[in-house]
Amino acid sequence: MASMTPMKEDYLKIIFELGGTKREVSNKQVAISLNIAAGSVTEMVGKMAEENLVVHTPYSGISLTQKGTELAVVLVRKHRIWESFLVDKLGYALPDVHDEAEVLEHVTSTKLVNSLDTFLWHPQHCPHGGIIPDENGHFDDYSHRVLNDAEDGQTVVVDRFIDNHDLLTYLGDIKLDLGDKLHVIKHDPFEGPVTVENLTDNKELSIGYKAAHYIFVK
Repeated sequence: MASMTPMKEDYLKIIFELGGTKREVSNKQVAISLNIAAGSVTEMVGKMAEENLVVHTPYSGISLTQKGTELAVVLVRKHRIWESFLVDKLGYALPDVHDEAEVLEHVTSTKLVNSLDTFLWHPQHCPHGGIIPDENGHFDDYSHRVLNDAEDGQTVVVDRFIDNHDLLTYLGDIKLDLGDKLHVIKHDPFEGPVTVENLTDNKELSIGYKAAHYIFVK
């Protein structure tokens, strides 16, 4: 049995988040999302491949095995149900829930998470738009396209955000919300910002390169 460390769990959750149950996710995307060096990603992914949690195809990407998917689904479910509880029932601010949920998910039994789920009337999404798998591990398909990949001239809708404290604080500051309609104006070169017109608020925004990898659109 593979020994699970918090870091390994973070990898499983982020690969799931980026769509790794359906397609290959690049090392670069994982590195940007977890805010770590690309070299560290290669090393960890190598270990996870040995433990049959992921399949890694060099120069192509990483995807979750069935075993990796099953573990990721359990982690994501616990984490996001706790986030829903903290925001909906305890009035937590969105940027503050991730760290609390991270601690709680590790001490939560299946029975407790299922009881919480029932108490919350089986939420389908967590407060930042992430999908919540049901108790049988089923979940609807979800968008794994990031804002940075949207083309100039396209209009997209903000679907969900990666669970990152600084990001959620930043999005609060620029008033970008789930469901906002964005018209993509331009991508600045050399990892520069993406300029968009927020059609919902009628406001032009310049969104940083990294943040544009943390915002999923459909």
